[in-house]
Amino acid sequence: MTHRNSEAVSSTHHSYHDSRQNKRRLTYLIAGIFLVFVIITGFMYGAVPISWQELMAVLQGQGNPDTERILYYLRLPRVIAAALVGMNLALAGCILQGVLHNPLADPGIIGVTAGAGVAAMAVMILAPALTAWVPLAAFVGALVALAVVFILAWDRGINPLRLILAGVAVAAFFGGGTTALSVMFPDRIQGVVNWLAGGFAGARWTYVWIVLPYSLIGLVGAIWNYRKLNALQMGEEVALSLGINLRKTRIILVLLAAILAAASVSVAGLLGFVGLIVPHLMRLVVGSDFEYLLPASAVFGAGLLVGADTFARTIFSPAEIPVGIFLSFLGAPFFLYLLKRRSRT
Repeated sequence: MTHRNSEAVSSTHHSYHDSRQNKRRLTYLIAGIFLVFVIITGFMYGAVPISWQELMAVLQGQGNPDTERILYYLRLPRVIAAALVGMNLALAGCILQGVLHNPLADPGIIGVTAGAGVAAMAVMILAPALTAWVPLAAFVGALVALAVVFILAWDRGINPLRLILAGVAVAAFFGGGTTALSVMFPDRIQGVVNWLAGGFAGARWTYVWIVLPYSLIGLVGAIWNYRKLNALQMGEEVALSLGINLRKTRIILVLLAAILAAASVSVAGLLGFVGLIVPHLMRLVVGSDFEYLLPASAVFGAGLLVGADTFARTIFSPAEIPVGIFLSFLGAPFFLYLLKRRSRT
């Protein structure tokens, strides 16, 4: 009887495992199809619509020169930049939620977004002739904010609770800097509004080359460390018993998240909620194992931002609204739902 019971339990376990694996494969397939669909849609729709036939003609080298210029110089870099930024923000949020044990964490929680924002805004307002240096300034500002957070949160290592509190304080400080610049230079603020709202208007190949190397570093680093993220989920004692250096691991993971977020903010402005929404949704579908959660978040994050950007720039065509505004309308209710859901548990 005992032998039969053990066989039944084993069979149930294998059946559950196979079911979960099939669900994960289906999720990857759907995410991949969704990403391809929104990329093609991003190529075709805009102020000047491009038909499927025209798109195929361009791909075959037989397209109209004007259509080729629109695709190559306007839409292709914009779609690629949006995909990379979406992937980066989703991965950054996924990493931070794992390190901080908080499903409500996203890149904004560690002050990176605010630091990048005030640095970029300072360049655009105080030295408008140096606008080409805005991405670099935003990246430096994000790293400065991260350094301050690390100093404030350090307690013989990175303490997750202190990191959150320090991030909130630093974000408030740099947010005050942004407000101060707006008040002191009201005549120059108009040119900064779109960047602060977040978006890809005017995106060009330079943006892609800025964000691409950091995207590759962050993607490889995140997937390389998925076992350590899994160990952290099981608690500090279990992680220590597995030989994980908690201090070193947390520093590396937070740095990876900061690099991903800083590179994204430097080219796309202040985009919110991608790092919050995507990892949470993917966790509901593929589970908490970071071996599957990280790739799923990366693909779906890329697809979500490309799709959102295409929608934002076509819904009121030929005018376009910054995608950051659209994401705020989408993300704020989702955040409140998560908050209410957690308060019930």
